[in-house]
Formats: sequence, structure tokens, C-alpha cells
Amino acid sequence: MKGDRVEIVVDAGDTTRTYEVVASRAGRRVETAVRRGVVEVSEVTRNGSVVRTARFMANRVLALVEQPVPRGEEGDGE
Repeated sequence: MKGDRVEIVVDAGDTTRTYEVVASRAGRRVETAVRRGVVEVSEVTRNGSVVRTARFMANRVLALVEQPVPRGEEGDGE
């Protein structure tokens, strides 16, 4: 959903770096996967097409913070 966001904090040797992947348009979402030592964060459309992907070595990732857009209370609009 537009506004979904994932922040990734990575060890860059003597410092840390923070990266952010955001669902930039309506109908898009951010998905996170960990496969074979790689953390992959992707922005995906409604039909499942990947728009962009960020990949990081899992042993360098210090924090992975998923921040979903606040959805209204259940029952709104019903």
C-alpha cells in the first residue's frame, strides 16, 4: 500500500548506513525476503511485478524495520 516503508541498517565497516525502500504509488507494497545469505527488499505492484529491489548481505544487516501505513480501524466504511 502506498506509504509502506522498510528501513535497512547496514554495517559499512567503520560506520553504519541506512537505506529505505518505500511503496511510492497506490497499489504497491514492499516485500522482504531472506534467501541464501541475502536480504532482499522489493517494491511490488498489485499483480506481483517487481518494480525495484534492494539486496544486502545478511551478515552485514544490523536492523530491518518494517513500517506499514496505519490502516483504519476494522469496520470502517462497512
